[in-house]
Amino acid sequence: MTGTVAAGVEPNCLLIDGFLLIGGDRSVIRAGARLTVAGRVDPLARSTCQQGVPFVVSRAAPA
Repeated sequence: MTGTVAAGVEPNCLLIDGFLLIGGDRSVIRAGARLTVAGRVDPLARSTCQQGVPFVVSRAAPA
C-alpha cells in the first residue's frame, strides 16, 4: 500500500490509512513520510498501540 505515515495516539505507533505498521525499518518508516509498504495484515498481532489494523511490514520504500 502507498500512503503518508501518521503518528498514532500512543508513542512509537505509526499508521497508514488505518493500518498499524508493525516492524520495518524505522529509519524509513516515520511520521510524515510518504511510503510504499509491503507486508501482510495480521489481526492476531499484539501491540501496545490502541488503534489501527495490525499490518506486519516486510518492506518499506519512499513513494
